Amino acid sequence: MEEHPIIDRPTTIEVNLASLQHNVGQIKKHCGSDKKVMAIIKANAYGHGLIPIGVALEKMGGVDYLGVAFLEEGIALRRANVRLPILVLGGIYKPQIGTFLDFDLELTVSSLEKLRQVEEIARAYGRPAAIHLKIDTGMERVGVHSESAGPFIAAAVNSSFCTIKGVYSHLACADDPNSPMTKLQLERFNEALSHFDRLGAPMPLRHLANSGGIINFPQTHFDMVRPGISLYGIYPDASKKGPLDLRPILSLKSNIVYFKVVQPNRPISYSSTWKSGHMIRVVTIPIGYGDGYRRSLSNCGEVLIGGRRYPIVGRVCMDQFMVNIEWDSAYNGDEVVLIGKQGNEEISVDDLAQKSGTIAYEILTGLNERIPRKYIA
Repeated sequence: MEEHPIIDRPTTIEVNLASLQHNVGQIKKHCGSDKKVMAIIKANAYGHGLIPIGVALEKMGGVDYLGVAFLEEGIALRRANVRLPILVLGGIYKPQIGTFLDFDLELTVSSLEKLRQVEEIARAYGRPAAIHLKIDTGMERVGVHSESAGPFIAAAVNSSFCTIKGVYSHLACADDPNSPMTKLQLERFNEALSHFDRLGAPMPLRHLANSGGIINFPQTHFDMVRPGISLYGIYPDASKKGPLDLRPILSLKSNIVYFKVVQPNRPISYSSTWKSGHMIRVVTIPIGYGDGYRRSLSNCGEVLIGGRRYPIVGRVCMDQFMVNIEWDSAYNGDEVVLIGKQGNEEISVDDLAQKSGTIAYEILTGLNERIPRKYIA
């Protein structure tokens, strides 16, 4: 029997790599050519696709490091032949340390005990581990408190089997340009850095600024910056845009797969939460919360069809939802935009986040692998 060709799912994510390159250029222009850039591509590159984004960033240039959260993400990039330095930002687990060395991945060391564990494994391997020292300046997540950093830094400097590539912390409130917390964290970070001078040790790469720090606090840029959400064209705070000209790189599109006329007072979808008092036309869109399109958009989300906004009616289902087009015309196969532009209208990730009572980060990282992705050069 002749095999049938594989037909693409009608719901797709489109990722514009030219806009990604534009955003990298904007970040470098803003921070200065002397600053290195660590592109943060954890959580499947914020929903954009870990491997394609990692490969694209290496090919286009302008990025000096990649940052991921977990060992598995670093391994996947190495197996895709990505050769840029990769820092795993998450806390390390002792049984995994040897695998870091096997795949030439740089580790975050966040305590004296973790340092000793890395030294033990690296000594057994007979080669030094590349490490970044994590200083906790205010997140209370992982890292040595800045006021206790002296012995930690001294032990790392004196280690025979650890090479200090960097020292870093993470900003908690940098999306708010008026927050006093960032000033306090900067003071604490500088306090920790002073131990390198006291020890007469060379200063490793200092990195502190996330997207909020890049945009709002130039004094946090140090030697390297770590853009995350801004790489993908989203501001960390939707109400405070600028000075970067960022371009969203992701569009989420689908197609109408069903059309029907619904009589008055006939409820739509689970729990019968919505009905119209008059006859309407309703179309069905094949995407749902099983794809990461949030159920909280039930009865409040919108889509674009034919360049016009139409409301989602009824509960968003696992695999589909319904849209009220009143008495307008639409046909099976017509394009539906859930995130992105169509005609003169646009639905942004921030729009979805606001309606869902969450943040853009969660909307993007929630879009899962069930949705195929297409990359536009």
